[in-house]
Amino acid sequence: MKLVILIAFFSMLLQADGETIYKNKCASCHESFIPMGQLKENFVEYNNSKLKLKGPTLNQLSFRLKQNIGDPKGDEEIHIMEVVAFIQDYIINPDKQKSVCMKEVLDVFDTMPSLKGKISEDESEEVAEYIYHFEKNSLEKNSPQYTHFDNAQKRAQKEKKLIMVKATSEHCYFCKKMDREVFSEKEVLDRLSKGFISVEVDIDNKSLPATLKYEVTPTYFFLDTNAKQIKKVPGFWNKDDFLEILDKVQKIKKGDEK
Repeated sequence: MKLVILIAFFSMLLQADGETIYKNKCASCHESFIPMGQLKENFVEYNNSKLKLKGPTLNQLSFRLKQNIGDPKGDEEIHIMEVVAFIQDYIINPDKQKSVCMKEVLDVFDTMPSLKGKISEDESEEVAEYIYHFEKNSLEKNSPQYTHFDNAQKRAQKEKKLIMVKATSEHCYFCKKMDREVFSEKEVLDRLSKGFISVEVDIDNKSLPATLKYEVTPTYFFLDTNAKQIKKVPGFWNKDDFLEILDKVQKIKKGDEK
């Protein structure tokens, strides 16, 4: 009995997870994460000559698959099964006509080679589930370090930083677009980390702190160390414009600009 348990235990250890399978069988052609803003620029403006990718990145694939296969707003477990089944079929029977990628992306790549005989059914299921969850997990890793408002006030005074409060909502298209294309950019993350304490508020589930009021989501409130509002910025902004906003806010803090 003990031997059977030990064999089962070591078999579980030997089973590769989705990330390992991706690294072994997919990583040579598909990079894992590049911010969506850079990807859009690369394909729309430079025809892939800037990044020179061999294939779509995992965050591209994860996003497009979840948007175009099944019902992204329906039951999550069913949606996962639909996307996983599509991926399992596609990697064995690749066909550009079935691809979910944008035309600008498809035009620069050849059809991927079939993995028939090179990947088991269990492995394809593992890597497909990994791809499904990849965009969400990667954005969590590549996003500002949000904290609660009370903690932000204490830290702002101690660290002499401004507070940025982001008002968002679950089904806000431009909120998600900002997360994918702007807040995942290293330059933006570094600027926020250096000069700001970030707070995120889902207005569907929680009220904004203090006396802050919004009309649309997303809206960004910039507060001084005493939590007094010094600037309010609604809507979607590209990376360069948002960096300019951060610069202007910091100039207001220094008294250089009003």
